[in-house]
Amino acid sequence: MKRIFFFLFISFIGCKQKTNKLEKPKLVIGVVVDQMRYDYLTRFSNRYGENGFKRLVKKGFSLENAHYNHIPTYTAVGHASIYTGTSPKNHGIISNNWYDKVLKKSIYCVDDDRYNTVGNNSNAGKKSPYRMFTTTVTDQLHLSQNMKGKTIGIAIKDRSAILPAGHSANAAYWFHGSNKGQWISSSYYMKNLPKWVTDFNNSGKADEYLKSPWNTLYDIKTYTNSIADNNNFEKLFKGEETPTFPHDIPKLRAKNGDYSLLKLIPSGNTFTLDFAKKAIINENLGKENLTDFLAISLSSTDYIGHDFGPTSVEIEDTYLRLDRDLASFLTFLDAKVGKNNYTIFLTADHAAVDIPAYLQSQKIPAHYLNTKKFKPFILDITEKYFGSVEIVENVSNYQVFLNKEKIESLGLDKNTVAQKIADEVVNFEGIYKSVTARTLQTTHFSEGIFNSLQNGYNQKLSGDVIMIPYPATLTGGKKGTSHGSGYSYDTHIPVIFYGNGIKQGVSKKRYYITDVAPTISNLLKIEAPNATSGKIIGEVFK
Repeated sequence: MKRIFFFLFISFIGCKQKTNKLEKPKLVIGVVVDQMRYDYLTRFSNRYGENGFKRLVKKGFSLENAHYNHIPTYTAVGHASIYTGTSPKNHGIISNNWYDKVLKKSIYCVDDDRYNTVGNNSNAGKKSPYRMFTTTVTDQLHLSQNMKGKTIGIAIKDRSAILPAGHSANAAYWFHGSNKGQWISSSYYMKNLPKWVTDFNNSGKADEYLKSPWNTLYDIKTYTNSIADNNNFEKLFKGEETPTFPHDIPKLRAKNGDYSLLKLIPSGNTFTLDFAKKAIINENLGKENLTDFLAISLSSTDYIGHDFGPTSVEIEDTYLRLDRDLASFLTFLDAKVGKNNYTIFLTADHAAVDIPAYLQSQKIPAHYLNTKKFKPFILDITEKYFGSVEIVENVSNYQVFLNKEKIESLGLDKNTVAQKIADEVVNFEGIYKSVTARTLQTTHFSEGIFNSLQNGYNQKLSGDVIMIPYPATLTGGKKGTSHGSGYSYDTHIPVIFYGNGIKQGVSKKRYYITDVAPTISNLLKIEAPNATSGKIIGEVFK
């Protein structure tokens, strides 16, 4: 009798353990909030509801000290690094646009004339991910399932939909504004839009979000985390006299790009998540005995951030509204996919600097680099030391590309020329450090900003001299802000894991964005992307 009881007890325990065993999620959702600084989680925390950002932080695992470890910190570079688990030195996306040394012209990261637009008759869909040299976690998931399961990328920006979805994606969709107001794709993925996408485009949803003024969600007097609404540091919508609420969207629409105005207001994020919900329903994501992957990027936060800056009422209001959108999206996932059937990670492709003019007004060091004088300054160097102004082929992205043929015809050594430019260019106002490609190829920098520069340097694609500006330095006008540096205001971003297989917790250890893809790969029990240089964040798992 005792033996029978013991056998039944062991069988019961075994069944219980088997029942409680966590299976792989049926759906993984990557959410990239474009230009989200880590401190947006903390600055606005007391104003967030319980079911958006707070739900992810409190019930998920939050990395409080996660950073980018490469330069530059731009949209395409960030998205590629998140999903490949490596840096530009390996994945090849070295900027949004860069000078092509072979073609002798500037190129865009996802342009590809071999393919055509799917969804309308414009050129906005002539895109593909072919300039990204490595696989993504989304590619590896497809490979591990014998190309079964679905991977879809969605974003207002084309590059933010295409690069995360990888080379083997079933679809990537992005928004064509202007007078179109449509979600489109490329013939790289499909011949025709699915009926559900066409129906969504015809639903009038885009127009619906452009019918109402953008006013603050709450009484504007309560926006105490921001500077005064009327100030001299923010850009204006065309047709406005002051950068202040309310922004009369219906009135401003005609002068601000028609449907493209949707990119510049918080409703652009809502609109994107509306489309993502339709994708989940109509593509039956998370409904099979496989794992699907939905890569979402929320682009409006970046457009708004560029125009109004991190301390603006507009940014505070945008994140309060995004918090509500995320709460709605999580509730939707609970109902349509199931609480235990999905895993989310939320992060950003870069952060942003406070508007330098505002910092200057507060006696904090900040700078504007004069780009009109920059190349002439470099040509003065080459004329002075080498008797020629023809040995510099291009200056862009804080890089100098040399004309190797001209240098050789003059009997000069390219490394000597590059080093002299690097030595002298630091005398230009705004340039803080400079290094040659040769140095980056022969010297290992294990930490600091030169390590970030080295991670962003691609021997095949990058220039011959690479420069670093002072902290809080921008080019262009003195209104609005940008990003791109290796300083903490651009590199420190949120990374939160939530859902199936993820424990509750927080870490103050320093992690890098390249750690996200190998961590998700480990969760899914698949091979990491083929050039991964990050590590698995073991402490996030149950």
